This record gives sequence, structure tokens and C-alpha cells, in this order.
Amino acid sequence: MTRSYPERPIAGVGALVFRGEEVLLIKRGKPPREGQWSIPGGAQNLGESVVEAARREVREETGIEIEVKEVIAVVDMVRRDDGGRVKYHYTLVDLLAEWRAGEATAGDDAAEVAWVPLDRLAPYRLWRETERVILLAAERRKAAAGAPPAILLLR
Repeated sequence: MTRSYPERPIAGVGALVFRGEEVLLIKRGKPPREGQWSIPGGAQNLGESVVEAARREVREETGIEIEVKEVIAVVDMVRRDDGGRVKYHYTLVDLLAEWRAGEATAGDDAAEVAWVPLDRLAPYRLWRETERVILLAAERRKAAAGAPPAILLLR
């Protein structure tokens, strides 16, 4: 399936990867959004789960290993050309993840990588929706850290 001017939306994943109080950002090296900062992610492959896609994309773009925790949001990214035709349409599943191993370095279609404290996101000029899901993921992490442990009832 062609990514530009597709016949239908393309399923993609985004990973909100945290290491301590920092979130992982990448600078896109290819369209769409080439040269812009974002979270790691990309298109899901046929036969691949959303979690597998997130792990693969993060590994390809940054070289690190992650543990996926939960779905944070589902976002549509639609970009139209000057004539109003849909040039790109991705349905993105954004997942909360924790860094587990490796040193983040730019790879695949990432031009740069950065671990960024949440209070220093502004200079990266993120898409408003990306910043929203980063902050939502940070809130969920904080709530989960303060939550009492789950109790399993066995019958």
C-alpha cells in the first residue's frame, strides 16, 4: 500500500517511551513531518500486533528496548495537499512504554534522538496532539505509581 495518497487509512503506532522523568523524542528524517520532532513510531506490518509494531519501530529508530504498558490514545493524522486531496491518513495507536535497555541513537528514519524532561518540551515545537498524549501518558504513569497494587481473586 502506498503511503502518500492511500486508498484507506494506514494503521500506525506511536510509543511514549519514558526513562525516569524524561520522554524519548525523535526528529523525523523522512516524510510525513520530515525535520519535525515527534515520538518514535510508524506503520504496523501485516501480521504484527500493535505491541510488536511499537517494539520494532522503537528498536529501528533508536536502538533501545522497551516494555509496553498500555494504550494511551488513538489519533487520526490526516494531511491534505493544496487541492484538498488526502495525501496522508494514519490512524495512530499511542502506547505508554518504559525504557528497558540500550543507548538511544538515531537510526532508520530518525535524524536525531533526545531524552527530554517534560518541562522542556516547548523548544521541540511538537504537534499539539503529540504534546497532549505525552502529558496524558505522564499523568497515567504518575497515577499508576501511586495506585495500590491490584488484587487478584482466584476461584
